[in-house]
Amino acid sequence: MMTKESGTTAIPAPDQPGEPESPVTAAPPPLPAPGAFVLAVFALGWLAAMLWSTKAEISTAGLSSMTTTLAAYALPKLVSASLVGGAAVSLVLGNLMTRLRISRSTPRFAVSLATGLSVGFLAALVVTLSYGEGTAIMVLAGTTAAAATVGAIAGGLRNTRVVAAVVAAGLAAFAVGFALNYFKDPILDLYGFGDTQASQVNAYRWFSRTISLASGLAAGLLVFGYLRAAARRTAERATDAVPPLRWPAYLVAGAGPGLLLLTTEILVRTAGAEVIRLAGAISEADQVVQDDLGRSRINHLLLVLFVGALTALIAFGRTLRPTEESTEASTPGPRDPDEDGAGGDGPADRTEHDDDPDGAPTAESDRPTTDGDAGDGTDHQPADRPEPVAGR
Repeated sequence: MMTKESGTTAIPAPDQPGEPESPVTAAPPPLPAPGAFVLAVFALGWLAAMLWSTKAEISTAGLSSMTTTLAAYALPKLVSASLVGGAAVSLVLGNLMTRLRISRSTPRFAVSLATGLSVGFLAALVVTLSYGEGTAIMVLAGTTAAAATVGAIAGGLRNTRVVAAVVAAGLAAFAVGFALNYFKDPILDLYGFGDTQASQVNAYRWFSRTISLASGLAAGLLVFGYLRAAARRTAERATDAVPPLRWPAYLVAGAGPGLLLLTTEILVRTAGAEVIRLAGAISEADQVVQDDLGRSRINHLLLVLFVGALTALIAFGRTLRPTEESTEASTPGPRDPDEDGAGGDGPADRTEHDDDPDGAPTAESDRPTTDGDAGDGTDHQPADRPEPVAGR
């Protein structure tokens, strides 16, 4: 039995060969969003138009209760416009950072947050200086600023092409709704708007559905067109191979306008809840109207979400073609006789019937042999043949 003597040190074991460490690959830098500056111009123009139209409506209100009601009506459209405006400006600055080769998430998030706060501050400043005073106006200004900040943070996401497609589709949905509301009376007459209350309710119901379906259809088609054009432009200008966008990107981008309206509704019911409460507290009829408007907005966003997503996905699916490998695998080629052993040309399958490639016996080989003719020119006598008997 061996004991360890005092003062000795243990010999370290030799290094065991370990598995090589896999190299850490850095995330690829975000791609620039094509046409971000044009989208920002249209988005800020839409935000300015919504601010101006709301000011024009509120300035005509003589009573404070009427101002509160108009502020509640204008809250959803101001919030949605602020979301799109903040996201579009954030895309422009994101493209600038990409050109400057700044791809880390921390500085990009900081720039997006600062962009949202700046756009929101300017919009809130316009509301507080030109809309008047009161609790409803202050809440309206704060909710508008919060919406611009949220939109700018979303605009700083790494997949800039999908975000830009959502911004473009959101603007298209807003434009379709504005155009259909401009031709509201002819469309209502088309749906049977009459003197009875039932006909009027039915006409308005179909009119709102038409706006939702048309907005979702326009959003889905614009998402598909933008992403396809962005993919071609990126492939032409990129030096490295850029993987194409798959169907989940088209699905999410097509549903983007609906998600935009869903975010609007969340902000309206949280940050702007005080405005809705003040408008509903004026009278019982106003409370009923606010509840009906809330349900109408929910139905609208759901239709826009699903119709936009399905439209973009179907449009993308029609561009898919079978790959060359699957086409070659599904097309039967000429049969090789060596594969199934029927050719007889291989060394393992070679037989004496070399004249027929199918291995079938020839006519000469099928002929029975007789005495003195065994088929090879020699005289063979079978061993089991009996000897001839004399006298027979």
